[in-house]
Amino acid sequence: MSSSELVIERLGYRGEGVAEGAHGSIFVPYALPGDTILADVLGERGRLLDILVGSPDRIGAICPYFTVCGGCAVQTLAEPAYAAWKRSIVTTALAHAGVTADVAPLVDAHGEGRRRATFHARSRGHLTDVGFMEARAHKIVDIDFCPVLAPAMEDALPAAHALAEALGVLDKPLDLIATATLSGLDVDVRGCGPLPDELRNVITGLAQSLDLARVSNHGDVLIERRAPQLGMGQAFVSPPPGAFLQATLAGETALATLTMEAVSGAKHIADLFAGIGTFSLRLASLAPVHAVETDKAALAALGRAANASAGTLRQVTSEARDLFRRPLTRQECEAFDAVVFDPPRAGAAAQARMLAGSSVATVVAVSCNAASFAQDARVLVDGGYALERVTPVDQFRYSPHVELVGVFRRAKPRRKKSLLG
Repeated sequence: MSSSELVIERLGYRGEGVAEGAHGSIFVPYALPGDTILADVLGERGRLLDILVGSPDRIGAICPYFTVCGGCAVQTLAEPAYAAWKRSIVTTALAHAGVTADVAPLVDAHGEGRRRATFHARSRGHLTDVGFMEARAHKIVDIDFCPVLAPAMEDALPAAHALAEALGVLDKPLDLIATATLSGLDVDVRGCGPLPDELRNVITGLAQSLDLARVSNHGDVLIERRAPQLGMGQAFVSPPPGAFLQATLAGETALATLTMEAVSGAKHIADLFAGIGTFSLRLASLAPVHAVETDKAALAALGRAANASAGTLRQVTSEARDLFRRPLTRQECEAFDAVVFDPPRAGAAAQARMLAGSSVATVVAVSCNAASFAQDARVLVDGGYALERVTPVDQFRYSPHVELVGVFRRAKPRRKKSLLG
């Protein structure tokens, strides 16, 4: 490893400063475009030693754990450079896929902060570290607070510490998923395995003293003092333990608003990878919705919420189905004039192929991964869809993650094949 003076030219998609060396690009965490730095360099990796000349866009970090905790990649980049970098993650992914689109300015959807977090816990003898991982390391950074969390998560870290310390006797690496709900904190502990009765009693006692709504052990409810409740449009959902949820309320609202605007006027909507109803329960205020999801517990929660709101929402039907292995066929897609899909990070290649061969008028893709979205977009565009617009949404402030909503229109309906050929 050798020390080198580097000039940072741009930010990479992981939020690392990128300099061009004699043998190619060098990636340096926490360096910014416009910085001249001194760094230890080994191959394509650099470690920031000193900032010789600071970028004009450099500002102070908001958190004392920054550069130690790996939870945030970019805290010291001022607006609008930060917003331009986040938007560039989307434009670059589309360009690599050969897709042309109007990409809107970044929507700031941090709001009050993150209402959900996964804390990691590791025992060190009589001590237990609880917090986030160091960047590219397995070491836990023990933290007392996190400034990107919503006020409703104020008690999440103390609760995670208490629960982890009680389970420290197991000497197992733990993950604690904490979610702020309307009825209080919901915590799902993972990694401890089945608990003996004595420990179950300890955890239920802690839930009482910490005033937690619910505590579960990898989905097995240990105690539910109050049913967790989440508002979704006009409905209220009681999610299963550890269920997927958009990171911020502002982010969920922004994604849902963009989606609803895109399908306005549709007569029958399909919501694929529907989860607990983030979009279905809002879309049902516009038109009947068919929700498809592989997680039966999430689908059941969606169904209960829809039934409880039957007087104010249009009909919501549901189907448990693995859309990766068995996507809706072209013929099944034809039953809808708008399809919304929000897949995991890997994207929805198989479903995109089926949609590309259909005559669905409007397809809305919601994604947390610009690269997989661009691949799915390429399939839809090759199938005759026009990508009308893409809107990046930033609910993971200071991280390289960006959500987006892409709206596809079929200008001319495809001719359906006659049964006679």
